[in-house]
Amino acid sequence: MSPASLKLLIAGVAVALILAIGATWTVQDWRYSGQLAKQAGLHKDDLAKISSAAADQVQAEQGKRLALEKQLSVSEQTHYQELTNAQRDQDRLRDRLATADVRLSVLLDQDPASCSAVPATAGAGGMGHGRTRAQLDPAHAQRIIAITDAGDRGLIALQACQAYVKALGQ
Repeated sequence: MSPASLKLLIAGVAVALILAIGATWTVQDWRYSGQLAKQAGLHKDDLAKISSAAADQVQAEQGKRLALEKQLSVSEQTHYQELTNAQRDQDRLRDRLATADVRLSVLLDQDPASCSAVPATAGAGGMGHGRTRAQLDPAHAQRIIAITDAGDRGLIALQACQAYVKALGQ
């Protein structure tokens, strides 16, 4: 072969090789572009599903929170009403003690040796053989009522706290 034809042959092979590489590159680009587009579509679908699930979860949590707030509001109103009723009852009892409408008394322990005999007949006002009672001084009675009022308030507050914790646990 002559050197000119050899150069021409090498140039032709080089051009064919360059065209083959270009065609291969174009086919690969087309194939990978299709795969990338498919993966992008799948990724987009996955993100949409995740986003939808997250939105549903947020909505469910908001529903739970609103239900809990409503339940706690009802519970708070109930306990406030109980507290108001207890306060009203205590005030009424204080007023009755102050006007001598009612008197507090305590049972006294009796020594069995000093126990009087049971009367044969009962009196018209009640049983004649009842235990001996002593009336409390009105000031002491007022202090006892104040102590029971504080106790009632404490119990109502405890019930409110227990109801709150129970509602949070649900």
